[in-house]
Amino acid sequence: MNTSQMLAALRAANRVAADALKLGKHPFGAVLIGPDGDEVLMEQGNVNTVKHAETELARAAAAQYEPEFLWQCSLATNFEPCAMCAGTIYWANIGRLIYGVAEESLLALTGSHEENPTMNLPCRSVIESGQKDVAVFGPFAEVEAETLQLHRDFWV
Repeated sequence: MNTSQMLAALRAANRVAADALKLGKHPFGAVLIGPDGDEVLMEQGNVNTVKHAETELARAAAAQYEPEFLWQCSLATNFEPCAMCAGTIYWANIGRLIYGVAEESLLALTGSHEENPTMNLPCRSVIESGQKDVAVFGPFAEVEAETLQLHRDFWV
């Protein structure tokens, strides 16, 4: 996947997050991109504090596709995945993770909000603790402003 494809995937994740926001959910979104780097195979908005967009998408993908196929796919999400989500992506055998904005920026927005008690545990640390060589890309300054805008008024 090239940078242009990654940015398009991140913008697709932001559209999913905007749809979640319209439903009163936390504005997080994730998309599963096929091996060609362009086709959106699945998308998922945040459900609640425990059912994160990335986790729900990775579980659904693992139920629908073979592990060998998923290894060729990418999961793109608007914010850096938490430890739970990074672990689920790893176990689902998704070969590439792309995120738009780092967890530190989310923490700056949410503070100690009870619905989003962020963890200072980079997704790369979770992924690198395993035996699979999942590729991780992010953050991307090109999508930071539009991603943060979805969250500015939500956590107030």
